[in-house]
This record gives sequence, structure tokens and C-alpha cells, in this order.
Amino acid sequence: MFTFLPARWLATLPALAALAALAAGAQTGPAPAPAAAAEPAATLSFRSAMDGYKPFADEKPIPWKEAIETVHQRGGWRAYAKESAGEADDKPSGTADPHAGHSMSAPKAKSPKDKP
Repeated sequence: MFTFLPARWLATLPALAALAALAAGAQTGPAPAPAAAAEPAATLSFRSAMDGYKPFADEKPIPWKEAIETVHQRGGWRAYAKESAGEADDKPSGTADPHAGHSMSAPKAKSPKDKP
């Protein structure tokens, strides 16, 4: 079991101070500055992160009757559902089906006897 003895810790402080003094005395003077650092750096450039910032511009909403009519003209909610599912009718003609060469059988239905 470890017992904390403050006397042991206090006894090591002068030794640590002596080591720090020896290490500080062993350091050399400052290194001479390189010639390249003496020249001003004219090639440095600064670009602010705020360059190109566009302040918020509140858009004027369209009237709700006009929005409903636009949705109705486009085919209603079903057209939007097809679009999000990737079944849009406006596919360019002549595009090949990416799944044309693949064959994948449907999973077989499990019979009641196959239950674990």
C-alpha cells in the first residue's frame, strides 16, 4: 500500500531546482537570424473569409392560390412522389437502363415448415 509522506516530496525539491539551474546554464545564446528572414515578405497575401459574403435577402412569398395552381399543373402530389422515387417521366430518350443486364430473382417465400 502506498502511503503519502510529505517529507519525501519536500526533500526532492532542492534536487529538482539544481537540475533546472544546470539545464538553464547549458543553453547557448540565440542563433543568428538567417538572411532570408531579414527581407520583408512581399509575396504574402491575405484573403478574408468574409470576401464574397452575401447578406440575407428575404424573398417575397408567392400567393398561396398561385402555388396550388402550379402544383395542380405539374400533376399534383403524385408527380412529386414519382420524382422523388426516381420515376420521372421526363427521362431523355435513348438512355440505356443501367440495370438492363442484371438478373436478380425475387426472394423465395418461406413456407411455414421452414421456420426455425
